[in-house]
Amino acid sequence: MIAGIGLPHIFEPFFTTKEVGKGTGLGLSQVIGFAKQSGGDVDVASEPGRGTTFTLYLPQVEAPATDAPEESKAAPDGRALRILVVEDNLDVGRFCTQILGELGHVTVWAKNGEEALAMVEREPDRFDAVFSDVVMPGMGGVALARRLRALVPDLPIILTSGYSDVLSREGTHGFDLVRKPYSAAQVAEAFRAVPGRSETDPR
Repeated sequence: MIAGIGLPHIFEPFFTTKEVGKGTGLGLSQVIGFAKQSGGDVDVASEPGRGTTFTLYLPQVEAPATDAPEESKAAPDGRALRILVVEDNLDVGRFCTQILGELGHVTVWAKNGEEALAMVEREPDRFDAVFSDVVMPGMGGVALARRLRALVPDLPIILTSGYSDVLSREGTHGFDLVRKPYSAAQVAEAFRAVPGRSETDPR
């Protein structure tokens, strides 16, 4: 059962009533996202002592689907960036790459800092930007960002974290930060000012 105090927030990305480490808070946000994209909606009713009921409404199909492919959604300003996403949590990684993809960007997902560093070492000009979690097993996001900055000085790097205690203790060393939980609008704004490196690289 979902307590009444949390009911208005249950579809918000990253909202969860579970203890730390037990859930990402992305399940219901993905459900309502699917419903809305399909032209439907989700209704929820919760009663103390009895439980919670979710009702998913989807439009009735009146005609068979055509074979015509959908046009890919372009980035709001017409620029598709090549973004390296670094995130060890599978649910958050899927959510993040989905957001960036819907904004029209092209993503490659590395599951840890070491993997991301190896990708950039192999192909220094492959990415226009990096979007990395801060707290990860092994190499953390700040350490990765510093290694990448030394390797490719003009590579834009944006960090993300929901651990305020870690940020207050270690800081971000001057790198831009998007705090979790974040929305699609916040992610779009963070990358709006990032130029494609082909636009600035004279080579």
